[in-house]
Amino acid sequence: MDKFTVHQGLVAPMDRANVDTDAIIPKQFLKSIKKTGFGPNLFDEWRWLDKGEPGMGMDPASRKPNPDFVLNQPRYQGASILLARENFGCGSSREHAPWALQQYGFRALIAPSFADIFFNNCFKNGLLPIVQPEAVVAKLFDEVAAFPGYRLTIDLERQVIVKPDGAELPFEVQPFRKHCLLGGLDDIGLTLQHRSEIQAFEAERLARKPWLAHATMSA
Repeated sequence: MDKFTVHQGLVAPMDRANVDTDAIIPKQFLKSIKKTGFGPNLFDEWRWLDKGEPGMGMDPASRKPNPDFVLNQPRYQGASILLARENFGCGSSREHAPWALQQYGFRALIAPSFADIFFNNCFKNGLLPIVQPEAVVAKLFDEVAAFPGYRLTIDLERQVIVKPDGAELPFEVQPFRKHCLLGGLDDIGLTLQHRSEIQAFEAERLARKPWLAHATMSA
């Protein structure tokens, strides 16, 4: 997964509370056994006027976009920071939701609160969910609406959001999660940090129990 150190990006406002994971990536797109290709169907039922089915999202030109949906508005094209209201990511625990957000192009989410499982899944997939007080989020919504092209800089090392005027908004993040994002380490990456110890253990085990080599080969 990509490292997250300092990110500057355009902000898109999702002015809805309790956005659930079925809205983020509808259930019909969960049939895929792959971990890729979900970005085109992010917020599918809100982004498009026609009903989306697996495979349709790969050709957006054939779909009917909803002109009233925020991500279809020209001023928010290319946004990589999503501003949301409370309890973002509620509903079922599908990991496809952060996959879809990340594959669409988002690197960070800012909201007063997130659903717990969704919050944890974000970190495992290179997304940074940032909790800010409701009053701070409300002010950011006002500023995004007032200033087209509104951008924020997120400095994970310093744990601050830097606004266009230079004002800084601190945020909390657990040290282990911060370490993983800064290093671009998902669960597999964390395991591979101990590659030499794993190899040494396997070699020692096979030396003591050589018959396991045949069991491994047959499996």
